[in-house]
Amino acid sequence: MRIRIDPTGGDAPFEQLRRQVAEQAADGTLPPGHKLPTVRALAADLGLAANTVAKAYRALEADRVVETHGRAGTFIASRRLHDPASDSAARDYVLLARRQGLSRDEAIRLVERFWS
Repeated sequence: MRIRIDPTGGDAPFEQLRRQVAEQAADGTLPPGHKLPTVRALAADLGLAANTVAKAYRALEADRVVETHGRAGTFIASRRLHDPASDSAARDYVLLARRQGLSRDEAIRLVERFWS
């Protein structure tokens, strides 16, 4: 992850950070599932206040660019996990699997068998 904060830039540091992470997520530089540094670590690396980094992370989460998983950390979100067509297909599969009497583990194994 390459982030450069320009202290003389026109945008606030949190906005510069938010924009650069969002751009890198969009162009694939930061792929889905990539773990971001902790707020404190990134703040120290960039010479920013922890609250500035936390504000950027909150904005990125609100925009669904990142997902925070508690103590596990903050990760670049998968765009496909929020896609209506994918949601609909997954819901339909779950309903079919339940009607067929499959357990959750059996349904997952079936998906894994056809994944490759």
